[in-house]
Amino acid sequence: MGLVDGMLKGSVRALGKLITLIENESPGSTEALKKIFYHTGNAYVVGLTGAPGTGKSTLIDQIATSLNAQGYKVGILAIDPSSPFTGGAFLGDRIRMIRTNEEQDIYIRSMSTRGSLGGLSAATGNVIKILDAFGKDFILIETAGTGQAEVDVMNQTETTVVVAVPGLGDEIQMMKAGVMEIGDIFVVNKADKDQVDKLVEEIGKMLAMGYRSEGWVPPVIKTVATKGEGISALVQEILNHRRYLVEKGLLQDKRMERVQKEILEMVKNKVSSGIISRITEVNAIPQSSLNEILSRQKDPYSLVEEIVNHLPPFPRY
Repeated sequence: MGLVDGMLKGSVRALGKLITLIENESPGSTEALKKIFYHTGNAYVVGLTGAPGTGKSTLIDQIATSLNAQGYKVGILAIDPSSPFTGGAFLGDRIRMIRTNEEQDIYIRSMSTRGSLGGLSAATGNVIKILDAFGKDFILIETAGTGQAEVDVMNQTETTVVVAVPGLGDEIQMMKAGVMEIGDIFVVNKADKDQVDKLVEEIGKMLAMGYRSEGWVPPVIKTVATKGEGISALVQEILNHRRYLVEKGLLQDKRMERVQKEILEMVKNKVSSGIISRITEVNAIPQSSLNEILSRQKDPYSLVEEIVNHLPPFPRY
């Protein structure tokens, strides 16, 4: 709770320590999050997703700098693939975002997926709340870059930016179910390369088939992030989308849906944890049963039924 108080007073040191404790689910995490929650609800969350090599880190660096120049306080959550040995992030030093470290009011946090699918860390939602309570106006999330599985980003964000580059087979990747549907804005980065117009055309065709004329029509922005080209247009479209959601009353709907999914996920995790704990307590999977299954004297489906039927009553959570 001391770290929570320090964070709410603007201590960057307390912020970093608090995020680490929440990520590790240390004792007292839930009580800390309860207190933090009442200081949230102001930050606008933007997610960038796309295949590895599309330049998401450089784009986020440029977007954060541009927003900061307009007077906004920005937080960056960079989700990286986790090491299979340590569980830590491969790119935890974030060397590609060094320039933003020098900017005032920009905070960068690298997190590992820790085995979570969907391109995000399991703790992402909680860290968003912490940065929100810390006073960030915009929170930018970069997914791990695992490709098609990254649709989870839309469950944590208000605006989702899908990034592609010419020459990586994105014309085909874009057409796969899931990716096209999550994008509010599409970015073709490294637009100084060949075949950029072909990729823009392919995305435009897919959008024309999938979206109706009324409502928000996702724009396609060409950028060269390393040179800062197209960044102003991209940031303006992010602000346009935020304004559209507010004017149409859709921002509140999005946040309502996000809260509902988050609560259901927390309930599921708590109940699952309780079930596993109870199974472990009663030693419901004896070695003899496992041997019978391996020798095909018993099927696993029958064993599951036996385990469930013999579980003791569950405590109330």
